[in-house]
Amino acid sequence: MKQFLAIDIGASSGRHIVGHLENGEPVTREVYRFPNGAAEKDGGLYWDTEALFSHVVEGIRRAMAECGEITSLAIDTWGVDYVLLEGDRELAPCSSYRSHRTEAVIGKVHALVPFEELYAHTGIQFQPFNTVYQLYADKEAGLLERATDFLMMPEYLSWRLTGVKKKEYTNATTGGLVNAGTGAFDAEICGKLGYPARLFGELCPPGTPVGRLLPEIAEKAGGQTEVVLCASHDTASAVEGIPPEARDMPYLSSGTWSLFGVRAAKPVLTEESRRANYTNEGGAGYIRYLKNIMGLWLVQSLRAELCPGKDYGTIAEEARASAYEGLIDADDACFLSPESMKGAFDAYLAAHGQPAPRAESDYFRCAFASLAKSYAAALSELEKLTGKKYGGLCIVGGGAKNTFLNELTERACGVKVHAYPIEATALGNLKIQAKIQGE
Repeated sequence: MKQFLAIDIGASSGRHIVGHLENGEPVTREVYRFPNGAAEKDGGLYWDTEALFSHVVEGIRRAMAECGEITSLAIDTWGVDYVLLEGDRELAPCSSYRSHRTEAVIGKVHALVPFEELYAHTGIQFQPFNTVYQLYADKEAGLLERATDFLMMPEYLSWRLTGVKKKEYTNATTGGLVNAGTGAFDAEICGKLGYPARLFGELCPPGTPVGRLLPEIAEKAGGQTEVVLCASHDTASAVEGIPPEARDMPYLSSGTWSLFGVRAAKPVLTEESRRANYTNEGGAGYIRYLKNIMGLWLVQSLRAELCPGKDYGTIAEEARASAYEGLIDADDACFLSPESMKGAFDAYLAAHGQPAPRAESDYFRCAFASLAKSYAAALSELEKLTGKKYGGLCIVGGGAKNTFLNELTERACGVKVHAYPIEATALGNLKIQAKIQGE
């Protein structure tokens, strides 16, 4: 029996899931879970890459100890963030996309390459943390002069495991540097921004082998295995993990972020698409035409501030019992990385003439209802942009377990919600690995 290990790392947690096929159906087992999060240091916000890598190795060790031989493993993570290398050394701490470091350079980037031109080339929606802007901040800091390579987070972790550097297509597309038509780094855009060509090598499709574990890693893990590339952007793997019966529906990958979209045969680069801030990210043989909108970050941040440790199920049921009717614009920039999420809610609601929440549950009710409103707006936009009318919505990811949010979403969108409270990302990751092995 061939067993595969999916290492799925999100912005707030990571997990190692071992899977195999029985009668063509996946059977999975979580063997390791760990917390993740960026930490403030010297005025910036950074990922602890050493801690992440230690967790990756420990999870591999647990998988081999509990499940035996692992045929292969693959890593998926969030997008846009990367590690700059000088030779085989990490050149600088890995900044988080929630850092404010790009605010001063966005205008400079657009002065060289207007956003209309960026979108026409890459099809990627504007987000202030896109890789295209982060690299410019690094350029101004003098880092690109010394950098010999840059690796997106899953590529960096795979390199640490194997000593082999390979760049994967789906994750690269998230940052706004990949040509939507060719599927390669856009040399014209990179050149206009003064980014060294040496940083941008060939992009590999999902399913590409990387290499075997380095001897010292295999010794720590207690065994040897092959590292391969899955669709290494977590949402790309999640879309691969959607059950076959739901693949023609719009999907909502509900986690820290909400990613709302459909599978498309080719990119949509129209002016209407650009104005709606829809994006054309790479998938496993198709385009993920979607909108990257606010997700459970609102709820996670409120919980951390108001009721640390309280069970999310309890939070949802208390929100259901609240009669509060105030709403925020969940995608307003003030909610991206506030010092206080409660304070951001209070300020927004006051500025828009809405009553102040009186109880903890009112804040959560407002967050859930505002997310549902945001999903309804995204669905309406999607129908206009694709010229199609959809009768259902497929929800995967952690948010699919939230029945209250699903009910609010169904009511707001006016379509049937099909919630799949499964580890869709891990399933998509495992599916690509199994396909490599002919299963």
